[in-house]
Amino acid sequence: MTVRTRFAPSPTGFIHLGNLRSALYPWAFARKMQGDFILRIEDTDQERSSQEAVDVIIEGMKWLGLDIDEGPIYQMQRMDRYREVIAQMLQDGLAYYCYMSEEELNALREQQMANKEKPRYNGFWRPEPGKDLPAPPSDVKPVIRFKNPIGGSVVWDDAVKGRIEISNDELDDLVIARPDGTPTYNFCVVVDDLDMKITHVIRGDDHVNNTPRQINILKALGGQSPIYAHLPTVLNDQGEKMSKRNGAMSVRDYEREGYMPEAVLNYLARLGWSHGDAEVFTKEQFVEWFNLDHLGKSPAQHNPEKLLWLNHHYIQQADAADLAKRALPFAQNLGIKTDNGPDFVGVVNILKDRANTLIEIAEGAKLFYMGRPEHSAADLEVNVPEAIRPAISDFITELEAGDGSKAAISAAFKAVLAKHGLKMPALAMPVRYAMFATTQTPAIDAVISLIGIEETKERLQRSIKIG
Repeated sequence: MTVRTRFAPSPTGFIHLGNLRSALYPWAFARKMQGDFILRIEDTDQERSSQEAVDVIIEGMKWLGLDIDEGPIYQMQRMDRYREVIAQMLQDGLAYYCYMSEEELNALREQQMANKEKPRYNGFWRPEPGKDLPAPPSDVKPVIRFKNPIGGSVVWDDAVKGRIEISNDELDDLVIARPDGTPTYNFCVVVDDLDMKITHVIRGDDHVNNTPRQINILKALGGQSPIYAHLPTVLNDQGEKMSKRNGAMSVRDYEREGYMPEAVLNYLARLGWSHGDAEVFTKEQFVEWFNLDHLGKSPAQHNPEKLLWLNHHYIQQADAADLAKRALPFAQNLGIKTDNGPDFVGVVNILKDRANTLIEIAEGAKLFYMGRPEHSAADLEVNVPEAIRPAISDFITELEAGDGSKAAISAAFKAVLAKHGLKMPALAMPVRYAMFATTQTPAIDAVISLIGIEETKERLQRSIKIG
């Protein structure tokens, strides 16, 4: 048997981390089992669905590296197939026309609630042997209902929740086509899973209540139930269900804010799955380790601080040249012209250890490409005091005698500190301010090595008015 899984989002314009986790796990299982992963777009809600929303889903998956084997397959393009199946079900006595009007249905529900009964369709128009049905009313467009089995139970062994059993007496006859003939969600899902030979349905546990209805329809159509794994809800950092309304960020937002896709994937993987105590792992390791047995049974809670920590880790570990390519668009968005200054890869290399996001790298890079700062006399008097200027002059001399390497610059600092009896901050802070009009920079020896001896000399001399 070839394992076939699917991700079946509704394209309503917003996809958050909880949604993408529902793509990550079936993708990982398909890859682990050398099976197929299918993207199915459930776009029957035409009022809310849009191609732009589809693009957001596809871009988010591509950004995370979740490649697909089939799709995207659009439900709206399969309407003829759904109608064909419904027609066959009507012919085979598996479905029937129901002429109960909306008003009658509402009245029935109100009466049931008044009697403290569960509101449900009472099967009035359901054909049964020996049952006489009234003539269909001419002023009501019928829905089509599935003849749900009477008696017995629907039972399945959920890979996350364990054995689940629902009595068929709890289920009424589901509407599978609306008055205008449009098939309903639960019916379309079953036909799709059947036609696409889906073997494992890994999805959020908000679908648990749909599962017994879907299993009954699937069996009626001669299909075999897939293995179900219903994932607990992802909660936001306040403990509420993650949603746009509750402040969840879209996947695009994480990309725009400079998160690394490797970090987001690693983080998502741990939102409901574990492999021992492993917290940091590659995508390849995740696929190798993934199985359904280690899916969590309790709701996972979003932890922004942990995600930021992971992002910092991946930035620290990244190759500087690759990281520079990723950070470059963020630098360009800030108006930084990286061709007018030191090598951008070198700049990124000394910034990455302190950065949490690619935006922070870009913001740190401003320092190296903003040109020489304009100092006021008052600011220089405070930040580059007269007493320290002889040491800065000696520092320039030491720099000129070296080869411009980080080691030579560090040696120049040590020589001047020893000569003048100074501590490092007493010299480094004025040097930073003289060069950049700030006392906050990465390691100053690395910074000077990137800027270059000549440019450093010009900036220091200009600030202390030497030569």
